[in-house]
This record gives sequence, C-alpha cells and structure tokens, in this order.
Amino acid sequence: MDDKVIEAILTLTPGEQAAMATIVATRGSTPRKSGAQILFFRDGRIVGTIGGGCGEAEARRHALRAMATGDPLSVQINLTHEVAEEDGMVCGGIMEIFIQPFNSGKDHDLANGGDNGGHSDEEQT
Repeated sequence: MDDKVIEAILTLTPGEQAAMATIVATRGSTPRKSGAQILFFRDGRIVGTIGGGCGEAEARRHALRAMATGDPLSVQINLTHEVAEEDGMVCGGIMEIFIQPFNSGKDHDLANGGDNGGHSDEEQT
C-alpha cells in the first residue's frame, strides 16, 4: 500500500469525504500496475496516482459517485487502442479498479469503524 495514501486516510477529519482507488488487475499496457493507489478528496485534492491522464480522470468520476452513495465499487477503465486513440493516449490496456469511500456515514465505511457484523458495540467483546 502507498504510505502517503494510508497516512492521508488516517488523518481524515470527521466528515471529510474521500475515496481510495486501487488498481487490482491490469491487462495489456497500462501506466501503473496492480497495487497502485490514489486517494481522491471531494474538494479536488489527491494523494498518490494510478497513472494520470484520462484514466485517472475516469477513476475520479467513479470515486465521486462512491463518495455520494457511500458504496464501494469495482470499475474497469479501458485504455485500449480504440478508446485511447480518440483521447490521444498511448497505453492500450485495461485497469480493474476497486474504489473504497471514507467518511460516507455507511456501516461498511472503514473510516467509520467498518462493518461490525450488525452488532452494537455493547454486544462485541
């Protein structure tokens, strides 16, 4: 994991929304490989990178959606020749990305303590 991304997650203030995008698989030529991470903040700040350009911009759009719904999601970003050529990119691959929102208020949100299995704090020992 990217130390700067982890540090940024650990220092989120209450109510400060962010979403971490992690490349979980790649096919073909991509700017970054599995494990690369970026943290998108609702206010436009970022920490880390998954390669920049149009692929990162598309990941940001999905991250904003995850922040709005509070639900994690998996997306495929297509940088193949046909799609990339239209945007002037040269990579030519596909990235599978997992996006995890933080501070959304949802039970499964890791920044809110994660999913406690439906038990109250008093029930857990």
